[in-house]
Amino acid sequence: MIYFPIIAAIALAGATVFEREILKRKSISIEKYLILGTLVMILIMTPLLYFFWKIEPPAWELKNIFIFILIIISSVLANMFTFYSVKGEKINNLEPAKMLEPLFTILLALLFSVFIKGMYESNTKIILPSVIAGLTLIISHVEKKHLKINKYFLSAILGSLFFAFEIVLSMLILNFYSPITFHIIRCIGISIIVMLIFKPKLFPTNKKLKLHIILVGIIWTAYRIITYYGYIKIGVISTTLILMMGPIFIYTFAKIILKEKINTRNIISSVIILACVAYAILA
Repeated sequence: MIYFPIIAAIALAGATVFEREILKRKSISIEKYLILGTLVMILIMTPLLYFFWKIEPPAWELKNIFIFILIIISSVLANMFTFYSVKGEKINNLEPAKMLEPLFTILLALLFSVFIKGMYESNTKIILPSVIAGLTLIISHVEKKHLKINKYFLSAILGSLFFAFEIVLSMLILNFYSPITFHIIRCIGISIIVMLIFKPKLFPTNKKLKLHIILVGIIWTAYRIITYYGYIKIGVISTTLILMMGPIFIYTFAKIILKEKINTRNIISSVIILACVAYAILA
């Protein structure tokens, strides 16, 4: 199971690169992209439900339905804030805010663990390297230009916070579903809320853009399902720690595909994160 989050980290890096290219286009709004993206994921997962459908009786309890509604609302807010920031600001300027997500996830999981015993990891051998890795990610991306915080940077921070909140809430009910069932219900909920609120025009959409959205949808589907399996099998904090390797793969892809230079700080942060992951796995 340790290898699944590593695969998810690679998928995260790939989806992030492609998604940024889509959102930079003036021809697509964030509402339109969010609905089209979730519809693609729904279409991909629907045939899989025949093999992986699972909803256990506790899922139908009122409190658990309420938690799922909160998850969907958190996901809508997280995506809208994140897409808004990417649409209006250069990606490099948003990186420190994006890197807050894993740290928010770990801190929220620790907070929830005070009230819900046994739901989240409490082993210091996992928590300490996770916090170190999270802080390393943030520090390695902060530059002087980031000290000037604008509305897009704040929006990215809120996106990271709501994504973290969604993840921690998901652990409360995830065991009642298969990851595929959970994710498809989540996507359906997101699509309905965004459609009712914004009523965006989904078509026409040019062929090239459609293909890009389908590609990103496939990658995000793989990422979410693998990540949910990681949460179930090894826990939120352990999975989040391994997912912090995502930026390392992003640097690598940028070097190989885009021929971008990797600065010294990114190399040092990558070494520290890899050391934290290795420690957590081998300790």
